[in-house]
Amino acid sequence: MKYLLLILFFVGTVLNGFSQTYTLRGKVQDTGTRQGVPYANILLLTLTDSSQVTGMITDQDGSFEITNIREGDYLFKVQYLGYQNIFKTVQISSNLDLGIIGISEEATALNEVVVAARRSTGSQRSDTTMYNADAFKTMKDASAQVLIEKLPGVTSDNGSLQAQGENIAQILVDGKPFFGTDVRTALQNIPAEVIQSIEIYDQKSEKAQLSGFDDGERLKTINIITKPNRRKGQFGKTTAGYGTDDRYLVGASINAFDEDQRITFTGLTNNVNMLNYSSDPNSQDNSTPQEGIITTNILGLNYTDLWGEKIKVTGSYVYSNRENVGIVNLFRDFVTTDESNQFYTETSTDVRINNEHQANLRLEYNIDDKNRILYIPRFSARFESENSGFVGETEDGVNLINQVENLKTGNYQDYDLFNRLLYSHKFNKPGRTITWRSNFSSGWNQDESDRKARNTYYEDGGQRLENIDQRTTRERTGNSWETGVSFTEALGKKGQMELEYEIGNRKNDSDKLTYNVEGGDFETGNLFLDTALSNTFQSEYLTQEFEAGYQFTSEKLKMQTEVEYQDAQLDNVQEFPGAFELKRRFNAILPTVRMEYQFSPNTNIQLDYDTYTNEPQINQLQAVIDNTNPLQLRTGNPELDQAYSNQFRLRFRSNNPDTDKNWFIYAQSTLTDRFITNSSFIAQEPTEIQDGIILEKGSQLNKPVNLNGYFEVRSWMSYGMPMGFIKSNFNINLGGGITKRPGIVNDQTGFNNSRRISTGFSINSSISDQIDFNIWSRSSFNDVENTLNPSLNDNFFQQRFRVNFNWIFWEGFIYRLDLNHQINSGLSEGFDNNFSLINMSLGKKIFNNQRGEISIMVYDLLGQNANVNRNINSTYIEDVQTNVLQQYVMLSFTYNLRRFSKGMDENQYNELYQDDEN
Repeated sequence: MKYLLLILFFVGTVLNGFSQTYTLRGKVQDTGTRQGVPYANILLLTLTDSSQVTGMITDQDGSFEITNIREGDYLFKVQYLGYQNIFKTVQISSNLDLGIIGISEEATALNEVVVAARRSTGSQRSDTTMYNADAFKTMKDASAQVLIEKLPGVTSDNGSLQAQGENIAQILVDGKPFFGTDVRTALQNIPAEVIQSIEIYDQKSEKAQLSGFDDGERLKTINIITKPNRRKGQFGKTTAGYGTDDRYLVGASINAFDEDQRITFTGLTNNVNMLNYSSDPNSQDNSTPQEGIITTNILGLNYTDLWGEKIKVTGSYVYSNRENVGIVNLFRDFVTTDESNQFYTETSTDVRINNEHQANLRLEYNIDDKNRILYIPRFSARFESENSGFVGETEDGVNLINQVENLKTGNYQDYDLFNRLLYSHKFNKPGRTITWRSNFSSGWNQDESDRKARNTYYEDGGQRLENIDQRTTRERTGNSWETGVSFTEALGKKGQMELEYEIGNRKNDSDKLTYNVEGGDFETGNLFLDTALSNTFQSEYLTQEFEAGYQFTSEKLKMQTEVEYQDAQLDNVQEFPGAFELKRRFNAILPTVRMEYQFSPNTNIQLDYDTYTNEPQINQLQAVIDNTNPLQLRTGNPELDQAYSNQFRLRFRSNNPDTDKNWFIYAQSTLTDRFITNSSFIAQEPTEIQDGIILEKGSQLNKPVNLNGYFEVRSWMSYGMPMGFIKSNFNINLGGGITKRPGIVNDQTGFNNSRRISTGFSINSSISDQIDFNIWSRSSFNDVENTLNPSLNDNFFQQRFRVNFNWIFWEGFIYRLDLNHQINSGLSEGFDNNFSLINMSLGKKIFNNQRGEISIMVYDLLGQNANVNRNINSTYIEDVQTNVLQQYVMLSFTYNLRRFSKGMDENQYNELYQDDEN
């Protein structure tokens, strides 16, 4: 260790010995409100030609600090949309504090004709992509989601909102969390018209933000910056509708903003498959059709405020009640060890009622400029009931092998509590910090279910029947804690070293008891414990980690390397039906290298190499037979090892603010040793797998095992450019992926290899607030190869096309069209469904301010709605079709609430509205 530290110190000293650099800091404030201005552009320019030397954006309180500035004279600039630019000449010969810098809102000149060039849509600053909201036109009543889906590199795919090829994990509003990680609820509760600008970036972990040393943990984040004149008032939308087949919808989203204090309420009740309140008419929940027929009731609250000058608080609570009636047809083609075939078909019905409470809180206490405390608790409680049944059968392509009819009722309870506490201290010496963090989580769940099954086995020209009446109870508790401390020290002007120690423990108890019912039904019969299907199990996983790292930062280059030593101990203890104890110990060296290079202020590249381990979970370790489907039994494996993964990742971003052309490239590959996958045993004849448990011919036993050879690579690239002749933005994307999944079938190891190529485009209009359209298309080509059974080699094609069109015409009438067309080719027989889902509505704006609207909508105009998916597993390829919501007609009323700045009258509001349009 001492030699490593000496090497790091020597490298840092050499790299920093070539030049002397200084720091420039200050704080930007609104001259009217005296409050800090977050996310203002801070630029340092040369005096001779005003070319940019460096730049950044202000923090949430308006503070900024630019480091690594060479000695000389510069032009300092503050730029923020809606405010006057500030210019100042500064001389850098030592560290300089500019103090408070006041900026004022720009005055709007009335009756003035202005001829201006096209407004730039955005810019790139390191890993942050910034967009001007006013450069993208939307309808007046559109939500933030409509606006954000117009941004280059942003798309909605399979229900997930993605930016630059990665799923959006959270939404911030003016730098503060908004509805936790519920991205869609957050975006539907903010109107597009209140947004000034949008940032897309990879947010670092709380620990990295506190210490200044990157730990590699990132969340793809969208930060919505609101307009200054929209931060005080009430705004939102309410909707009520009723339709054919007793379809109904009542929902509301209300925001009350008073500068830093912000309260948002959302509520929804409906039976039209809307999972969250959507302020966008014709909504299909912005995803592929939901599975099943869903009735949803939701109440949600989000709260943000400053308590005094030092405490920032953000919290949210959501209660949801959902009933889902699902019908599923599936077809599985199993991997076998020869050219023989084994197929499984199943038809199931499932009625589930779910009640869930979720609460999140974030308390940030800035004691002073050197000490900070962050506390993040989360709580959830879920109560679910199930009433389901399925019929399944296995065949070899000619003969029926077995069949099952299964009915099940159940009640399930889950409670989870999580707490995170962080403390950070900055010493007087720049770059020297100490950060302590601690996590604690606790969970408990209790399940009880009753099952009646009738199994039929076909053998030697005859058949044998087996009836099962069982009650199963499962009780699981889990507690985990983790604590660690990290110390950073500056090595010269551009380097920083970190030393870190972390210790944590995870303990889980799981008791599963299965009773056979004899002499009656579940209420009157006798219950006898089935020891072959019962198990009490405890697992404990203790880890210690030691880490040393070095970070180098210059004007264009940022490099970081870390080495972590991990010591882990896994203890498995079974008490019933037979007592045994298994202890495992793992040691791992986990290196990490990160590099970021800034070619220009708007072009950069990031390269990351990470290693990490994944420990097995309690349900994978517990060696108890799960006979939920008697034809396909499952069990755990207490001898599982932790998996070890190597991951490479590349990100390239380029945004030309002069032409609004942009490139985004993302690529990632993962190679995993001791990958936790499936081992499947297919019985060729009746086989006893455990005392009293017979695996009948054609039935399967699946259990998790460790195998080497898992490999995955995926990539995504997009190119965007403006289309001036139709005032729209054009984006084209290309993606690809290769996955190699190992698996075992009847003691033979093989691989399911899949390859995918996808391409697509989108055209998003920015014509006006009277007409809006979006055209989106995605095509994917998939190829599957199995090394054990070449008869499973296959390829399939999927193409999805969407058009969204909105038009306000004569006297406030509005026409809306939402079309989804899907083509499936190469799936199993009966699953190649090509369909079009068309929603269409006609509405009329009412009231003098046109805030109200009455509309009539037809959902699924052609009656073709469907939902088909293909899943690839290490032991089978599966096609699934589910029931979906069918055609209905609904009459609805919508009202938009807009009241900004207390006491503002209607004329003032309309003037502001006109100002925004100009």
